[in-house]
Amino acid sequence: MNGSNRRVFMLQVAAASGTALLATQAQAQAAMLNEKDAQAAALGYVADSTKVDAKKFPKHAATQLCSNCQVYAGKPADAAGPCAIFPGKLVAGKGWCSAYVKKAG
Repeated sequence: MNGSNRRVFMLQVAAASGTALLATQAQAQAAMLNEKDAQAAALGYVADSTKVDAKKFPKHAATQLCSNCQVYAGKPADAAGPCAIFPGKLVAGKGWCSAYVKKAG
């Protein structure tokens, strides 16, 4: 029985390692979102939140960054990460778009 538990544990470790590796590779292969992309332009995406057009987006605040948005899937300290609004692309952590929703908590 002890050998069986060890075998199951080793299979679980191998599976978890493989999943983590695939996730890392997928993020490494994703391209950065271009500000001129049609969807990005429509939502006013900029890679640098300090460059938001204040006349066009008067509700923008300096504290609103992709890294603290509800739909940003990267870690807050990451320079870039995936975003549910732009599937398959990475957005700048210091970026912003009009779909911004403050992360809870």
